[in-house]
Amino acid sequence: METRRKSVAKKGATSGIIQKGKMDIGFFALVTTLLTIGLLMLFSSSYAYALAYFGDSYHFIKKQALFAIVGFVLMMLISKINYHIYRRFAWVIYIISAIMLLALLILPPMVEGATQKRWMVIGPINFQPSEIGKFAIILLFSHLISANYKQMKTFKFSVVILGSLLALICGLVVVETHLSATILIFCIGVCLMIVGGLKGRYIGGGAAIGVGGVALMITTGIVGYGSDRFKYWLDPWADARGKGYQTIQSLLAIGSGGLLGRGFGLSRQKYLWVPEPHNDFIFAIVCEELGLIGAMVIILLFCALVWRGFMIAMRATDKFGTLMAVGLTFQVGLQAILNILVVTNTIPNTGISLPFFSYGGTALILLMAQMGIVLSISRSSNIEKSN
Repeated sequence: METRRKSVAKKGATSGIIQKGKMDIGFFALVTTLLTIGLLMLFSSSYAYALAYFGDSYHFIKKQALFAIVGFVLMMLISKINYHIYRRFAWVIYIISAIMLLALLILPPMVEGATQKRWMVIGPINFQPSEIGKFAIILLFSHLISANYKQMKTFKFSVVILGSLLALICGLVVVETHLSATILIFCIGVCLMIVGGLKGRYIGGGAAIGVGGVALMITTGIVGYGSDRFKYWLDPWADARGKGYQTIQSLLAIGSGGLLGRGFGLSRQKYLWVPEPHNDFIFAIVCEELGLIGAMVIILLFCALVWRGFMIAMRATDKFGTLMAVGLTFQVGLQAILNILVVTNTIPNTGISLPFFSYGGTALILLMAQMGIVLSISRSSNIEKSN
């Protein structure tokens, strides 16, 4: 069986661009369901804000729906592309992401009025290079670990080399004061290292990276930023009209939703009480309109997506496919968890979006493209079943 598995994997890696086999219908259905609910909730949460600030209730949903269509088509196209091809660009994408992150630190803020260097503007396209950094770490780590699997037992490769590559991206992102992206990228990298065979006694190396990150925050003055978030997490009412305002309004929205919610479209907090309710705090409006039951259904959908993604990873025909599926699925799951914890004030506000729900065109397109890669991996494993 193992010989046949290796034969199929080798054939899949060299058989051309088009990926044969049937995609995982369960994973596809979960992605489509979350995307559809996300669009509905985006419209419901954004139309009051859009009307007040842009004079058009459909300002956000028109753009997001277009991005969703582009992302869906891209997902379907990518699902048919042999995912092994991306290995050729692992280093290129990593280097490009590092250069873009470095450029953000050197150049003045590209978005007018921005105080944090997170956004890069190229023509009509605005995006966060940290989003590319997440994918770069997943792709490069999947490539390196699968190509040097036996070396994962050595400290030099598993901690020094991989840890340095991870620390570079995390260091550049944390200097932008983008703490949520730093946490995500770091956790994704560590997850892939553990799945790839990192020895238990080397996990201390990960702790060393964390200490190094804290030291970097101290030397760059970011600790003040982080400490403020921690302070107003413990007591948002200490500055109820300032830094604690968003958290307080979010909690009021969640509490007023009760068990069954006020009903779709009937939120009160979205009427300019929750700041920018279509972005990071959209889950608060979800809780207010759909209630605890509706919120739990959405959480279960995310859990099912992660479970299905891990099943695809387990059935992948090679280690590269396994690691890619784990990394891409883990990213969605972890980001959803962190967003929900922030919105419910379980952890400090880190400014993190909810996948499939929060407004953001480039982020949604990248997310859908990554889901296409997972579907491509599922097609590959289904070739083996059919042979």
